[in-house]
Amino acid sequence: MKKKIIRILSIVLPLILGVFLVIYAYNQLSSKELEEIKRSFKTADYLYVGLALFVGVTGYIARAYRWKYTLAHMGYTAPFPLKFSAVCITYLMNITIPRSGEVSRALVLKRYSDVPFDKAFGTIISERVIDLFLLIICLGGTIALQYSALKEYVSTNVPYEKLLFYAIIALILFTASVLFYMYSRMAWLLKLKIKIAGLVEGVLSVFKMPNKWPFLILSVYIWSTYILMFYITIFALPETSHLSFNVVMLAFVVGSLAITFSNGGFGLFPIAVAKLLEVYGLPYAAGTAFGWIIWASQTGLVIILGGFSFLLLPLLYRKK
Repeated sequence: MKKKIIRILSIVLPLILGVFLVIYAYNQLSSKELEEIKRSFKTADYLYVGLALFVGVTGYIARAYRWKYTLAHMGYTAPFPLKFSAVCITYLMNITIPRSGEVSRALVLKRYSDVPFDKAFGTIISERVIDLFLLIICLGGTIALQYSALKEYVSTNVPYEKLLFYAIIALILFTASVLFYMYSRMAWLLKLKIKIAGLVEGVLSVFKMPNKWPFLILSVYIWSTYILMFYITIFALPETSHLSFNVVMLAFVVGSLAITFSNGGFGLFPIAVAKLLEVYGLPYAAGTAFGWIIWASQTGLVIILGGFSFLLLPLLYRKK
């Protein structure tokens, strides 16, 4: 009963938070800003949005194709249409029930291709860990590219005394956390260490695969499509078309984190992107419209492809 309640709350609470953020953001807008957002939606060049979605589909294809390498390393195969459909269902499930997509993807492969669930799930986890490392690389690279601008913004908006105080507190907390992790023998931490060791082993196993280079190249391509989708969409609005690639990268990272820590970015993604772009001089209304166009178009793509996959799989694999 307790687990059921926790599961329900894990679904309902992010949705409530998303609705709250949408209402909150709406109430913060003036009537003039609302008119500007409506005008942006009407006058946007959706040819660029369509081009961005096409690039996104190639990323889906690359992710499905990449999966064959980890499956082959485990001694299994699956038809490409099945892997592609499973990937589409993953994205769809993740915007409805957080973190359920990976489980659904493994279940699809088990049902329609007789790949054991634990084996399929293990390959997915190793992929996700690589994706996490690539996100961290994107974050680090973006901070390096925007270091001067971020430093100027922080120094201008945050008093030196507060900045020094926060830095000292952060250093103390970081040091305490490292020491606690290294020397604590608490049961939950020991379990966490085992899980982390397993994740590290999973990542290292990728580099031991016979086809590690195609796998890694496809991984980089997949993340390149995410960035390219974001970048192409800036040309849909005149207000955002002048943004530099460095600024777009920073907005992309912020948007990715918003998606990671919320229910598919619902409510949070447009706000996070708009607030970040406002720092670089873009009007909040234009940033909000831009954020909603990206989020709505990509979510629509996920719903369409995931929905078709749910409908077509039983038809393609009637015997299963």
